[in-house]
Amino acid sequence: MARSLGQRGKAGICAGLLSLGLLLFACQPGPPEPAPRPSPGTPSSPAPSSPPPSTAPPSSSAAPSAGEPVHFTAQGDIGVGSGAKKVLDAVAGLKPHLNLALGDFAYKAGLEQEFCDMVTARLGENFPYQLVTGNHESDGRDGDIEKYVQCLPNRMPGLQGEYGVQWRLDVPEQNPVVRFIMVSPGIDFRGGEPLDYSRDSERWRWTADAIDEAKSQNIPWTVVGMHTPCLSVGNYDCQAGQDFTNMLIEKQVDLVLSGHDHVYQRTHQLATGGGCAELVPATFASACLADTDDAMAQGSGTVFATVGVGGVGLYNVRSEDPEMRYFASTSGKNQDPAFGTLDVMATADELAARFIPADGYSFSDSFTLHR
Repeated sequence: MARSLGQRGKAGICAGLLSLGLLLFACQPGPPEPAPRPSPGTPSSPAPSSPPPSTAPPSSSAAPSAGEPVHFTAQGDIGVGSGAKKVLDAVAGLKPHLNLALGDFAYKAGLEQEFCDMVTARLGENFPYQLVTGNHESDGRDGDIEKYVQCLPNRMPGLQGEYGVQWRLDVPEQNPVVRFIMVSPGIDFRGGEPLDYSRDSERWRWTADAIDEAKSQNIPWTVVGMHTPCLSVGNYDCQAGQDFTNMLIEKQVDLVLSGHDHVYQRTHQLATGGGCAELVPATFASACLADTDDAMAQGSGTVFATVGVGGVGLYNVRSEDPEMRYFASTSGKNQDPAFGTLDVMATADELAARFIPADGYSFSDSFTLHR
């Protein structure tokens, strides 16, 4: 308001008040009201029914209205260096409704607030930078997920579960287009113990029920996110678990997102049944390939994308890995290296995704799913 009046207007107002001897202090602005900060969601308490008023810079967007397209970005393995800042700048330029941060944030204990400040400086205090833990903050040695969720709390209405660890979210809250299901298999928590996502465990059933409910409610798209992948041509084997991964395929999750391996890798559409009884890590079976072009039909299979290129050192792509033939696109230290983010637009009829490289990189990828 003060900027639109201009200095001359302000002076005239104050001079008039002074000449009348009335309320000279009215020319001085009062202290701003602090923006409310919601508490992280818990398993027994859904997130607040509406997010706080936004004070974010123009790089962030308001939450979509009922039935509107949903625009989100996703990446993991971020750090606090120049690469991370370039990726966040790329996200800011895309203006998504929310970002999925797929774990491994600052990589060092004590830097939680520095990481949060880096994010909010580029995306805004109230931008929905939605967290799920990685192994570098899950057990407290290289950081503390509880501290991250305090300085980057849930900003989306309707979240259910334990924010930062295991949660689900329908966007928009009314007449949703996407259900996000964020889980934490395959990584250690305090005491060196992983959470139990084995077959028919409580967390397995929670995940399966969230998928089934989305299908029964005719939510167009189901996206599952976690830190660890199963299929990978980077450094790691199937840390997410073979059974858990096959369950996601059997239930026809549309898109599974992960980080952990510091590469970008995106599979063809994969499915089980017929000649592919199940997906077996460290092997390849052509019968598990449902569609191998970049325009795919929903329900035919599942696409897995690892976006572990959020800003820290990249890993090599191992082209000799037998799983390589499952992948439609890969990027790593030794092959088209790039930091960047996955950028996704979901409508009632289409989920369109593309890899957006950070400044200074050129690698790209794109794919679509149609209903």
